[in-house]
Amino acid sequence: MKNVKIIDLYDLKHTIADEYLQKFTYPWEALKGISDMIIDLGNKLDPNEYDNPSENVWIHKTAKIYPSAYLGAPCIIGANTEVRHCAFIRGSALVGENCVVGNSVELKNVIIFDNVQTPHYNYVGDSILGYKSHMGAGSITSNVKSDKTNVVIKSCGESLETGIKKIGAMLGDNVEVGCNSVLNPGTIIGRNSNIYPTSCVRGVVPEGSVWKTGGVVVKKR
Repeated sequence: MKNVKIIDLYDLKHTIADEYLQKFTYPWEALKGISDMIIDLGNKLDPNEYDNPSENVWIHKTAKIYPSAYLGAPCIIGANTEVRHCAFIRGSALVGENCVVGNSVELKNVIIFDNVQTPHYNYVGDSILGYKSHMGAGSITSNVKSDKTNVVIKSCGESLETGIKKIGAMLGDNVEVGCNSVLNPGTIIGRNSNIYPTSCVRGVVPEGSVWKTGGVVVKKR
């Protein structure tokens, strides 16, 4: 199946999870070990650069954490990142540099590359968001199927069994997700693609594409 491997979606120079992700072929294979990976990375961080305010929580000294934000363990917050009012980081969240985790955003079991924005009312769970990807206000990743069966990745008549019950979305580098969109379990969006606002997305969106109203997919001009 095309466009679904880690090497297809991400430039690993833009995350401190680069060595970890190199162990896998498909991005969803990395979800199970995110918590342990964060703890391992966190214990190696320079204490001159990162604060460690509670067990298994590391915050870069240049990051801005608003007073009402909740940071659950384990998590790492990178340099120059903002975690705004009422953000809820449930744990197992690696947030890169120059990111925005906005008001009332919830993160859980995620790898967020550098320069990613989840600025308003987003839920991102069991997902990986690539470099400079952006989720519009109210857009969410749905990470469990309604029948609670394992997620299957589907594209152009092909199916790829994951053996995993909880998978959100895998956003490649420079992906733009429009406001109030729902990314169904196992959605894969290729690099430099755009999703129209209020879309209900499933399956694989090829690199350099536009997902339009009604699920019509066209190549970007």
